[in-house]
Amino acid sequence: MAKVTYAAGIDTVSGALAKPKKKEGHMCGTYLIGTHRVAETTNPECSRLYIRKGDAYNRSTPVMPTELANRQRFSAVSAAVAARAKDLNKITQDQINFKAQKETGYKTMKSYLWSLEAAVYDQAHPQG
Repeated sequence: MAKVTYAAGIDTVSGALAKPKKKEGHMCGTYLIGTHRVAETTNPECSRLYIRKGDAYNRSTPVMPTELANRQRFSAVSAAVAARAKDLNKITQDQINFKAQKETGYKTMKSYLWSLEAAVYDQAHPQG
């Protein structure tokens, strides 16, 4: 992965650094997007640059049933994780269990909750 190093005096960059030109109702050119993530993670490299074409993206292949199932699973697990993170009946026990496994298992609370809720979803929706 590429590493971004900024000139002296520039600490962070966020947002669109270059936008495409608007010409007669459509975009011409590319976006240059810079991000700087400040969340505590295991990866020390927090700055990223992305280049995206300004024109609309048209998919060349049809959406497969497995992709639809993956999208549905992601949506369901994501909603379950958000609900569990706010559930006052489970927060304390989840924090205790997370701290107990942190040295050998998941490094963030969110990844730990994702593992729990993904297992619940997979058990309720077996593949086959």
